[in-house]
Amino acid sequence: MHDDIHFYEPSKGHGLPHDPFNAIVGPRPIGWISSQDAQGQLNLAPYSFFNAFNYIPPIIGFCSVGRKDSLNNIEQTGEFVWNLATRPLAEAMNQSCAPVGPEVDEFALAGLTTVASRVVSVPRVAETPVSFECKVTQIIQLQRADKELVPSWLILGEVVAVHIAKHLLKDGIYDTAAAEPILRGGGPADYFQLGPEALFRMHRPK
Repeated sequence: MHDDIHFYEPSKGHGLPHDPFNAIVGPRPIGWISSQDAQGQLNLAPYSFFNAFNYIPPIIGFCSVGRKDSLNNIEQTGEFVWNLATRPLAEAMNQSCAPVGPEVDEFALAGLTTVASRVVSVPRVAETPVSFECKVTQIIQLQRADKELVPSWLILGEVVAVHIAKHLLKDGIYDTAAAEPILRGGGPADYFQLGPEALFRMHRPK
């Protein structure tokens, strides 16, 4: 039985061609985050460690592995916007993760258009069908089990405004698959597209 299981302790290495952790915890939503610094310099970057964490108030979060421009900007302004990464926007999303300096505007680099938000000062991606305007609630530096700090920061934000393209609301219900969201898989280049064929329903027991 044990011969059928690959076992490893992460601190000692996985012994595989590529770390399987990201592939196992996946596919994951993409945190496509727009931010700006105190002087108004824009930044747009995708993060593969992203999710929703609370209903009321709605809180989302992403992790910056290393001190990135998004983290620096959000520390300065306390605001950011999450933009839905969709299949038609996949190439633009990928362009926005280019390793460029903080003076580079990734909106322009990726050929995207900015549009003003309603509540926060950070602009949204005009081309995406869904955006969340957010105000920071917590920024937490992660740590190991032995309490040693690691150079990764979890940024949590309260969603204070929501933008949804009306064609995605079917009888008032948001149609997840119709938005064609893309999700991050494992390996250096794996993504998944969510479509209606992936849907199944299962109600909670009463």
